[in-house]
Amino acid sequence: MKAFKYTPEGWSSEVVRLKEKGEINQYIENKNILQGIVESCDNSYNLHINLGKGIEGIIPSYEVEGINIDSEGLPKKNLCTGKVHRYIQFRIKGFNEENKPILSRKEIQKEALEEAINSLEIGEKVDGIVKNITTYGAFIEIGAGVVGLAHIEDLSVARIKTPFERLKIGQKVKVVIKYIDRENKRITLSYKENYGTWKENADKFKSGEIVKGIIRETEKNHNGIFIELSPNLVGMAEYKEGLTYGQNIPVFIKKIDYDRQKVKLVII
Repeated sequence: MKAFKYTPEGWSSEVVRLKEKGEINQYIENKNILQGIVESCDNSYNLHINLGKGIEGIIPSYEVEGINIDSEGLPKKNLCTGKVHRYIQFRIKGFNEENKPILSRKEIQKEALEEAINSLEIGEKVDGIVKNITTYGAFIEIGAGVVGLAHIEDLSVARIKTPFERLKIGQKVKVVIKYIDRENKRITLSYKENYGTWKENADKFKSGEIVKGIIRETEKNHNGIFIELSPNLVGMAEYKEGLTYGQNIPVFIKKIDYDRQKVKLVII
């Protein structure tokens, strides 16, 4: 039986609310996938979770992360502290010498990655949360610690210099599964589909009108320069000196060519 099933609503797991401590033994025996809010992270980077009825569960630091770990097999410190006041999934493994429930996130995270690799399909749209942003793209968690990469060119059709122009850390997003590397267990995502198709964007504008555009290129080439009308709609205008990247300027829409999917602009 699979531990996880991914649906458009997210990874299925039960929010634990114990009525009595005896229930824990049943969870241990059935190996249930549970979910709870991290209340604190101690100085040893162990996570503490309220299971209900005043019962505290502990995720030892070595059980926090199964994918993003350092050379010693431990998660980076910020990965522990960053989970405080957030829901995470875990399995109850047993009790420690103080008779407190010991939980594991690492165990089910590896299972979730296997489930994602084997069950998700290219083109499928899923929910995610932006966890980190780099110069080349955004890392987005799609559930249970499973993270995929959306490259900068997949964040919008319009060229941008940094992913921060489209996303921010902690943002909840919809993403499309672009590619699954089953051998290396990596998932590539795309965000630009959220902005609609070329036609859907072009239909918002009309030839002959003056609108605001954003400069997305300042170097002269034989075709001109690109100007963003919307994240997934870019027009071309003749080069003009004195422009800066990201500058908002008025442009005249000379022609919208639906057959060639091109927009001709004139800088006002």
